Amino acid sequence: MATSGLQHVAAMYAGVVAPPLIVGVAVGLTPTELTFLTGACLFTAGLATFLQTLGIWKIGARLPFVNGVTFAGVAPMIAVVNSTDDKSDALPVVFGAVIVAGVLGFFAAPFFSKAVRFFPPVVTGTVITLIGISLMPVAFGWAQGPNPTADDYGSTTNLGLAGATLVIVLLLRRFTRGFVKQIAVLLGLVVGTLVAIPFGATDFGPVADAAVVGFPTPFHFGAPQFQLAAILSMCVVMVVSMTESTADMLALGEIVERPADERTIAAGLRADTLGSALSPLFNGFMCSAFAQNIGLVAMTRIRSRYVVATGGGFLVLMGLCPLAASLIAVVPRPVLGGAGVVLFGSVAASGIQTLVKAGLEKDNNVLIVAVSLAVGIIPITAPEFYHAFPETAKIILDSGISTGCVAAVALNLVFNHLGGGRAADDEVTSPMDPQPASVH
Repeated sequence: MATSGLQHVAAMYAGVVAPPLIVGVAVGLTPTELTFLTGACLFTAGLATFLQTLGIWKIGARLPFVNGVTFAGVAPMIAVVNSTDDKSDALPVVFGAVIVAGVLGFFAAPFFSKAVRFFPPVVTGTVITLIGISLMPVAFGWAQGPNPTADDYGSTTNLGLAGATLVIVLLLRRFTRGFVKQIAVLLGLVVGTLVAIPFGATDFGPVADAAVVGFPTPFHFGAPQFQLAAILSMCVVMVVSMTESTADMLALGEIVERPADERTIAAGLRADTLGSALSPLFNGFMCSAFAQNIGLVAMTRIRSRYVVATGGGFLVLMGLCPLAASLIAVVPRPVLGGAGVVLFGSVAASGIQTLVKAGLEKDNNVLIVAVSLAVGIIPITAPEFYHAFPETAKIILDSGISTGCVAAVALNLVFNHLGGGRAADDEVTSPMDPQPASVH
């Protein structure tokens, strides 16, 4: 049980620590503060996993379901950080928005489980793809170095370390199998860090300063602040997160031969949202299901929810050990960039896999995906596109995930649920193929 639980932790560890790293760097946290934020996210991921696997009352799907910090919230949180003049207020604003979104999501869970038909694969696939695409610039920024004003930013050394890490991860994925293959990203970070030592790119200061035992002090970064624009943005993320969790519960239910019914989905969503609402108390972010662990359940055929709960216990212990959390702060930024290309690219690839099941042979769905992706990548390809809008509106508009999700849901309603549009079974062999003219 212990080794199987550790395998689940290894499979999702990189995904848990990446969001606090991205947001922490954007806020300008010191290495010590970054270590604290990372440990807090590990701790809250463990608590959320307990809620989901063991459950209390009508909370928890009671499936082998790992919960952790969702990638969907990263881009909106960075938008909040960028729009906050005093960076010391950025995390309290984020925490306040996550608390409100979590509470609203908790009460909406039973209704959302009935409304899931409005979030078919064409919507969820588009949003997941946008999550990966939106995070890629972060990986490219990391690959260039930690400080954009430094002389070595974007140097051949930094880019070489990023490229070497990427190659190491790819080789491990290609020529290993089983457990080693599952933790290829984690091993790539370790080897890349060792390679970076001779180049002077590795700083072991965070480990030397870290305590062996610690506790994520509640509201360490300040009391939560509640701003409407940030709350609306995180509510959109919560809808995306609940949609993805619903799809994951349906898939996991089939794998463990216990199909997830409406009651199970509602209980699972309550665990997700309650975990998210409680997470900021301990300085953590919004929590959601980790799809890679569902693949691990399918591969190992170990279907016990108590094994995954054991993995949650390890996450809690790691969160209570700042020394363990500090290890990720040692990894040079270019090394993180190389691994991030795989990590974030895999998120986009997961979205594409979902879109494959979305029926893109249907003309309506092609239009939904095309327009939603175009709207979602505006903040990436044209960062100043919304410069004339009020600052509060830009928090939402500068998040391609939020705008792309809203566009996908609205277009899906117009084309696939409301009358007056083209027939849902119109098919195209290519999005650019002309439709046959009607014969009168």
